[in-house]
Amino acid sequence: MKAGYLFVGACLLAAVLPVFVRTDLAPGHFAANTALQSGSTATRAVAARALAATHFRDRPLTQQPLTALEARFAANFPGTIARYRAGDATLIVREVTQPTRQLHSAHDCFRAAGYAPGTTHTHEDVRHTRWNCFEAGLDGRRWRVCERIADAAGNQWTDVSSWYWNALWSQRTPGAGPWWATTLVTPIELEEKT
Repeated sequence: MKAGYLFVGACLLAAVLPVFVRTDLAPGHFAANTALQSGSTATRAVAARALAATHFRDRPLTQQPLTALEARFAANFPGTIARYRAGDATLIVREVTQPTRQLHSAHDCFRAAGYAPGTTHTHEDVRHTRWNCFEAGLDGRRWRVCERIADAAGNQWTDVSSWYWNALWSQRTPGAGPWWATTLVTPIELEEKT
């Protein structure tokens, strides 16, 4: 049963982080304000360099601590994870250092957590950034969840499976990776007001 909670927590983390990443910067410009609570010195150094975001869509970001469940998941994740707050939205950023099946789609994570996710669709914002988005509901509340994966070269993916096979193949090329998986979770009531 604990593995199920860990999976759901990791999925939620994956789904929420991208909301706070500043999309007008290349992924290499992110560096962590604080390192994850677990991992090697090298991992913490990568986190410091890769996950420090200060703004997302012109809104200031406030880094949030990982939950206990997220921290346990992060201990075995091949990369680093950070959570941010931008107003009432949540942004989860995961730096992934190698191809992994531990990177799950936000849609799967929300469904596993008991949410009723709607159909996904690809959306391109004004910055020509592609996102895979869906609405999710639970207990009368609704959220818009958008996610994407990108690398420092400007490549972007809207689904985990496409990224995985591309990343697996590109590992044969020196300098492939890291990749940044970003998940943005916004309450729909707030989205409708703005």
